[in-house]
Amino acid sequence: MIKFENVMPADIERRSFEIIESEMTRETDEAVKPVVQRVIHATADFDYAENLCFSENVTEIIKDALRGGADIVTDTQMARSGINKKRLGRYGGEVYCFMSDEDVAAAAERNGTTRAAASMEKAASLGKDVIFAVGNAPTALIKLYELIRAKRIDPIAIIGVPVGFVNVVQAKELIMTAGAPYIVSRGRKGGSTVAAAICNALIYGV
Repeated sequence: MIKFENVMPADIERRSFEIIESEMTRETDEAVKPVVQRVIHATADFDYAENLCFSENVTEIIKDALRGGADIVTDTQMARSGINKKRLGRYGGEVYCFMSDEDVAAAAERNGTTRAAASMEKAASLGKDVIFAVGNAPTALIKLYELIRAKRIDPIAIIGVPVGFVNVVQAKELIMTAGAPYIVSRGRKGGSTVAAAICNALIYGV
């Protein structure tokens, strides 16, 4: 006979995090543990306890920026939808995704690039430092690297967690050499859900 836990709907998240805490086998720094656990909560994949990489003090850098009203730019509408915009809005921040913009589509066609790369170009024209959360397109990370090297942007941080097989691993390794603070999921795993989960963990921790 299959047995189920008797958990009220309001307690499901709390119970989920209790299970995650009990099943994590790797010792995790307290500064990054909320991020790791929320990604595991979103994916049910404990591999993220091993493959999430954090540059020095990145969680505090991002949280300080969020307190000051920093904005987030994502590469997918899915990630934008998953980020808690109401909570972010308490501090004056907004979430942008330019992938569906007509000027981005036109620029991508004109320049022979992906929309993701063109959307990062548009983000560079915002005229302010932002947090980038990339969950789908390695070309977005490659373009961010190029923009940083050209001194056209100075990101607060880059959350680089695209998922896939083509240029994904290489783009993540590249972004860790760009000089900007980063949170990266090494390897092929990632996705818009992971990008949103990381953003939310940091927003909730402000």
